[in-house]
Amino acid sequence: MPSLKSIRKRIASVKNTQKITKAMKMVATAKLRRAQDAVKAIRPYASHLSDIADELAARLLAEPQGTEPSGQAQDDAGPTLDLLHRILVGGTDKRVRLVVVSADRGLAGAYNSSIFRRVERFATEIKLQEGHSLDLVVIGKKGRDYFRRRPHKVAAEHLGVDPKSAASRARELSSQLTDALVSDEVDAIYVLYNEFKSAASQVVRLERLLPLKVRESVRKKDGEEDDEPKQLIDFLYEPSREAVLRHLLPLFLETELCRIFLEAIASEMGARMSAMDNASRNAKEMIGRLTLQYNRARQAAITKELMEIVGGAEALKG
Repeated sequence: MPSLKSIRKRIASVKNTQKITKAMKMVATAKLRRAQDAVKAIRPYASHLSDIADELAARLLAEPQGTEPSGQAQDDAGPTLDLLHRILVGGTDKRVRLVVVSADRGLAGAYNSSIFRRVERFATEIKLQEGHSLDLVVIGKKGRDYFRRRPHKVAAEHLGVDPKSAASRARELSSQLTDALVSDEVDAIYVLYNEFKSAASQVVRLERLLPLKVRESVRKKDGEEDDEPKQLIDFLYEPSREAVLRHLLPLFLETELCRIFLEAIASEMGARMSAMDNASRNAKEMIGRLTLQYNRARQAAITKELMEIVGGAEALKG
């Protein structure tokens, strides 16, 4: 049986650990509120921007414009028409680049490990297809350390993202990914991240970023029973449909990456808060068990001392 001194040391150690887990839970809770507000704020904007880009791109592909209005093409920033078509349509997804969004720190339950397991499954699916290849863009120290020990090709490594730098980091990564696609370095770009559902629930999402998935018609409204798709509404564009789309696509990609970063941050904080709450409860239960063990050991020691005293007294009488 452990000595009283060793049990007291264990109780003190677990109590100190419990203080740390409670403090980490409080910090994660405060950060989660801010991250959750940021996610709620960006989701409607990203959704509407996606709808606008979707309809505009579908119209452009359905009725391609042969030329730009005079004096227009030279002044517009963004990809040219042939590169625009490549971004929208693409080709075969033989050379795939996967952006893996992990965290810089651990103590977040299965937040990082669930991402890594999904990457391994996706890599296996790619390898089973003849002539296909996969490389990774890893975000976060945990992902960097994990994939350095794995036989995967890593194209780039980045530190984790915080809420303040999410927009600038999204802009930087968006430019790098677009350049990789238009320079024919890769055929398709996917992103893997944890989508925030609630503090206790995060869902691993695998989404294709580039080329964009463009619909050819608008979805029917609720209650419509006609099997024919609802046609796109045509608008007048100034200066032109292509020019608007050229400016809109970079903004759409930046916004989507920013949303993904904020989703990942909120998911990390939610996972850490839940993990630290579970750790605090486990520490409390362990303290209770150790205290009971300590009391039993103390009672046994007292009983032993009393028996020795009684035995000594009886020996003196004899």
